Amino acid sequence: MITLRNLSLQRGTKILFNQINITINAGQKVGFIGANGCGKSSLFALLRQQLHQDEGEIELPPHLTIAHVAQETPAVSTPAIEYVLDGDQELREIEADLVAAQQAGDGMREATLHAHFEAIDGYTARTRAAQLLHGLGFTVTEKPVNEFSGGWRMRLNLARALMCRSDLLLLDEPTNHLDLDAVLWFEQWLKRYPGTLLLISHDREFLDNVVENIAHVEQQQINLYTGNYEAFERQRATKLALQQAAYQKQQREVAHIHSFVERFRYKATKAKQAQSRLKALARMENIAPAHIDSQFQFSFLAPLKTPNQLIDLDQISIGYTETPILEKVTLRIAAGSRLGLLGPNGAGKSTLIKLLAGQLQHQQGECTLGDGLQIGYFAQHQLEQLCPEETALQHLQHLDAKATEQSLRDFLGGFGFIGDMALAPVAPFSGGEKARLALALLIWQRPNVLLLDEPTNHLDLEMRHALTLALQDYAGALVIVSHDRHLLRTTTDQLLLVAEGRVKAFEGDLADYRQWILERRTKPNSAQTPKNRLEKKRGQRRTLQNRLKKVEKDLDKLTAEKAAVEALLADPSLYDDKNKVTEYVRQQAVLVEQLEQTEEMWLEITDTLESF
Repeated sequence: MITLRNLSLQRGTKILFNQINITINAGQKVGFIGANGCGKSSLFALLRQQLHQDEGEIELPPHLTIAHVAQETPAVSTPAIEYVLDGDQELREIEADLVAAQQAGDGMREATLHAHFEAIDGYTARTRAAQLLHGLGFTVTEKPVNEFSGGWRMRLNLARALMCRSDLLLLDEPTNHLDLDAVLWFEQWLKRYPGTLLLISHDREFLDNVVENIAHVEQQQINLYTGNYEAFERQRATKLALQQAAYQKQQREVAHIHSFVERFRYKATKAKQAQSRLKALARMENIAPAHIDSQFQFSFLAPLKTPNQLIDLDQISIGYTETPILEKVTLRIAAGSRLGLLGPNGAGKSTLIKLLAGQLQHQQGECTLGDGLQIGYFAQHQLEQLCPEETALQHLQHLDAKATEQSLRDFLGGFGFIGDMALAPVAPFSGGEKARLALALLIWQRPNVLLLDEPTNHLDLEMRHALTLALQDYAGALVIVSHDRHLLRTTTDQLLLVAEGRVKAFEGDLADYRQWILERRTKPNSAQTPKNRLEKKRGQRRTLQNRLKKVEKDLDKLTAEKAAVEALLADPSLYDDKNKVTEYVRQQAVLVEQLEQTEEMWLEITDTLESF
């Protein structure tokens, strides 16, 4: 049992918690939600004794083993599986004691340790670690930690935390670096977790499928609700409906959602995807009141032009090296298209979006762009391209020098940049604040094609809800990659599967995609007939091995180029020339991105080779 009694916490001048009283029982799975900066992460730091409360008490059970995901990963040469096994500290201690007992010839001590080792399932530890890595998308287990990119290192830290046989598991936005496949696997793992789980997440479906209680942090208090996130919304909607001041706003929101549902109903087909979306939209009439006090209120401006045919791909091949990631891609994006991209990590979803955005040239085929095409592209790496010294208002003024300051500030206010915050430099902004600003800049440009690559990373639940509403009313074409299933389900009409070097329509909904993933992971390779299976396997293996060699050469080349650029950036004299610094920083960002894509391709090829 975890008890917070009359707990208060202040960070700087900001009071995060004031006289909190809450009890969490052993084995409970609780989702913590609330606006960014409300104190959720600080609460976790209190439980780990990294912070100390200003008043009150925290009571934890004795000998409690707490697991959490480290935010930093040491650049060590330790193989990935060994790094994950290090998460079980008791296991490692017994292994060290066994070595010492063997060297000392202490047979009695050795026998006792072996019994203890068996009691903690030590003999299955390596298998369990490998399963964790596989579930989180890793295809190699012996690769050194320092050879993985930043996103993959965060997955290693997550696997290491899950390897710990903990009593209390603290997870702070654990899905930010996961793709949809890994999220689906992770949900099942957490459902089986026997300890107490405290989970900070802004992914509503992830919360719905994992937790049994919601702890809502607002106004310096923590209110505990029974049930998952959907149940929380219903309970909070009822509570807010009693507030007379919010009544009119609630009715306008409900009317807006109801109108959209009715418009969509007449266009819906009997396809599973359409029916699934219709159900989700209908549900929004019930959940809208739970968000009536959100600070985020915005909509997409109507595109200046909306040509019927926007982008036409015909037999396109694309990639970062001479080895294409995707081949023979035929895709037509017309006015009103609303496409969601599904597929395994590294299969080419982001690569396809980069091509559509004009940031990657095709290698073969034809790409025809419609007259008046105006693309709006959002990706996580763009957050780092914001100018740190400039304010949110200045960023927007660069896009529209003729607009009045008041109109720009009114627009920014819908994204949470209210008052002095619109005039503050971007440098200290959080990831969520930078993402909101990037979205605001994109929306102001009135695109007729919207390309979104994981737009909800770092966004809290209220901002995700506002984005969902805005996208439903968006008049242009939409292509989106997201591990947020609620966003996919409620904003797209058609799903495309990006896998095995191809892009094709996915006939089904997200439940069918989940089944496709399970079958893909468990189904043996049976495409060949018994007569020629061996010969075909050998041919395919040779082809893959040749591709692997090319990709490894590309990796070596990109690594060397990145090291050369970083050596230049390490020279203090360079910083006398701001233009050169800017160019080298840009080159470094491009190389890092190319390295991650090439590394993902290497992982996918290696995974395929291991299946033979």
